[in-house]
Amino acid sequence: MSLGWHALIPARRWADSVTKETLRADLIAGFTNATIVLPQAVAFATIAGLPPEYGLYTAMVTPIIAALFGSSMVMISGPTTAISAVVFSTVSGLHVPGSEAFIQMVLLLTLMVGLIQFALGFAGIGRLVAFVSHSVMLGFTAAAAVLIAASQLADALGVETERGGSVFDRIYRTIDVADAANWRAIVIAVTALVVAAAVKMISKRAPNFIIGLAAAAVLAYFLDAQAHGVKMVGALPSVIPSLSLPQVDTATLAISIEGAFAIALIGLLEAISIGRAFAFKSGGRFDADQEIVGQGMSNIVGSFFQAYPGSGSFTRSGVNFEAGAQTPMSAIAASIFLFLLLLLLSPLAASIPIPALAGIILLVAYKLISFSEIALIVKSSKAELAIILATFLAGLFVKLEFAIYVGVILSLLIFLSKSARPTLAISAPDKDGVFRNAQVYGIDQCPQAVVTRLDGALYFGSVEAIERAFRRIERQSPSQKHMIMVLKGVGDIDMPGGMCIVEEARRRRRRGGGLYIVARYPPLLVQLKKLGVTDGIGGQQNLYANKGDAVAGVLERLDGPPCATCKKRIFMECALRPGGTGIMVPRAPAKTTMDDDLRATRDAKSSPDAG
Repeated sequence: MSLGWHALIPARRWADSVTKETLRADLIAGFTNATIVLPQAVAFATIAGLPPEYGLYTAMVTPIIAALFGSSMVMISGPTTAISAVVFSTVSGLHVPGSEAFIQMVLLLTLMVGLIQFALGFAGIGRLVAFVSHSVMLGFTAAAAVLIAASQLADALGVETERGGSVFDRIYRTIDVADAANWRAIVIAVTALVVAAAVKMISKRAPNFIIGLAAAAVLAYFLDAQAHGVKMVGALPSVIPSLSLPQVDTATLAISIEGAFAIALIGLLEAISIGRAFAFKSGGRFDADQEIVGQGMSNIVGSFFQAYPGSGSFTRSGVNFEAGAQTPMSAIAASIFLFLLLLLLSPLAASIPIPALAGIILLVAYKLISFSEIALIVKSSKAELAIILATFLAGLFVKLEFAIYVGVILSLLIFLSKSARPTLAISAPDKDGVFRNAQVYGIDQCPQAVVTRLDGALYFGSVEAIERAFRRIERQSPSQKHMIMVLKGVGDIDMPGGMCIVEEARRRRRRGGGLYIVARYPPLLVQLKKLGVTDGIGGQQNLYANKGDAVAGVLERLDGPPCATCKKRIFMECALRPGGTGIMVPRAPAKTTMDDDLRATRDAKSSPDAG
């Protein structure tokens, strides 16, 4: 459902919860965040092919707007590794990285990304994003990490190479000039990387990037690195973002739209996954559509204040949560503290060696790959592994922004494939009277009637699989002319799904049997009536609220002679059939445990009766 115009002022939802206690906690969390994002923002801007100050502008402007218009209470937005890599990949083919034309194209791209996200938020697209597998982001970020690492090799070696191209192009060009590597640059890069990694191992809250850069800067001073050809970041022109309109380049506008959509989608996937994760941890609420609007607004406003596309930051949000943030005021405080720190420390930026930044970025790239999650998926799901590999390989061999489309499309195709293969399992009562999967548990069935349970969607995409399951059951037990079909696992049904059931009912009537439905969900019952399914199966008398009533009703319609000679007596009601004792003794009630239900469902999907 789309959002209303009240979505433009969501800050009123949390403003009343700001107290002296929460403000104190938010200020502490904000200061901690500012110390972490300062070197991060510079590194991310380098990845995006922008001067360092643009990463700082993004880290200051984006969090404030996202906090005011978003939904998460603890998430902090700003520059991210993945988006920075896609920005560079999108614009570097059109303009020289770092040039004025490159910068203006990035600012226009930021505006386009914001407008796309804003429109998607108002259209209520948040729920659809949940259908995109998490594996898409795992594969994409792994590809981005490799691309980022390849782009920093030249700076870490202290050599000059042409920027842009695929991972293999960058590696080949770096190897081609590796004999000219500057040993001082290599030592500085390794120092920054090792110190930052070691500090992180010692203390998760310590500003490891700042300490790593500081250690590398001190080492560069003693090595007199700048005099020996090691490049420095240089003085920042200004720590205050200026207000300006993004310049429209009509010649490259159409080309950049593809990249804008990819960045918008990546940003939404990042922000929603982070927002939901921390809402779950904190017990708060999270509105995906509102967050999409907030992200859109942050990029729209950011484009006028020299910010490049941003989104929710995994690192900053995690630090914010661990530091005890209570409200979005922590994100606003982080931006204010970052500005104050820059006023004090910006002159020191001139002393940061470029190889030190490369070392930090190499560490960021390594941390970007979630090895543990990928290993878990390798063991548990071939489909998710296929998504990771397809996205990863597309990012390496084609284009990084194209990889996200490959992953999303494959993810949706796999979801549709799964939804089109519902489970139609045969069930029968065991010795305790509990209905279980007959094949999994080796339970005898009634020779004349079969009980089935449909778990999954009943729509046009699943009709073919359901029809195959019907024919399979008919071939296996042709004497079972009557079918009880339990639809408790079905939430909705469309016309092709309804016609599938009606046609099966007709087939069984022609064989002298019938089809009977067990359903209790009111909306489903209404839909069955609207689609003509109720009349198609023989009227309301063939529609039951539970299996017990259905079994009792169907047994009255069975042929007498087979019952008289039947020794199985599957159902309790069989005692009242010809040849029975005439006394129905109810068995002790028994319920399946959650483990039983899960096991039966899992086994049913792999059984021959599964659709």
